[in-house]
Amino acid sequence: MRIVVADCSVDYAGRLSAHLPRAKRVLMLKNDGSILVHSDGGSYKPLNWMSPPCTLAPLEPDEDQLAAGIVEAWEVTHKKTADRLIVSIFEIIQDSSHDLGVDPGLIKDGVEAHLQELLAEQIDRVGEGHTLVRREYMTPIGPVDILARDATGASVAIEIKRRGEIDGVEQLTRYLELMNRDPVLAPVQGVFAAQEIKPQARTLAEDRGIRCLLLDYDEMRGMEDKNTLF
Repeated sequence: MRIVVADCSVDYAGRLSAHLPRAKRVLMLKNDGSILVHSDGGSYKPLNWMSPPCTLAPLEPDEDQLAAGIVEAWEVTHKKTADRLIVSIFEIIQDSSHDLGVDPGLIKDGVEAHLQELLAEQIDRVGEGHTLVRREYMTPIGPVDILARDATGASVAIEIKRRGEIDGVEQLTRYLELMNRDPVLAPVQGVFAAQEIKPQARTLAEDRGIRCLLLDYDEMRGMEDKNTLF
């Protein structure tokens, strides 16, 4: 990974257009070809980015750019859509490269992993007549936590989180899109299960036809009341 701290402006052109005026930013260039543009704020989300597959090529600044103080420019082009992201650099403050090696992937924390185990054992909480097919059902982009079947035999994909947020709904949406392309599984229903589900995540899930399931961790371990399915 290459990390560049630079005084720069950024322009995105393609299905939409966006402009980031000149400011100091962190540019992350990954080995998969992607680039992310970060500021010192806005939490974890980049201000702009280009997802792989894409390529980066240096551009020679023209006379007007040189007169404006631009010393270097990059053009990042998406291979499939031809969308372009142009980074115009006025000054490079720091430039470093690091070999991060092979990432072992996300390891679920103890509570989330235990919730998956408990729900697999208590699959009827998802609905009467539901049966477990398997845990960690692999899709081309990663494993969905639980694959089950309802009373009619239809497939049900269940994604489990400690805290249900929009990112989790997006993750399940991607799983469902791929699983519904498989004629053996389709149609596949989605269930988003968590100890707590944020209102925005619930709204997005319901808009996409995904059911929300609240899980009471203590109760599932035999300590209190039942969870609620909406």
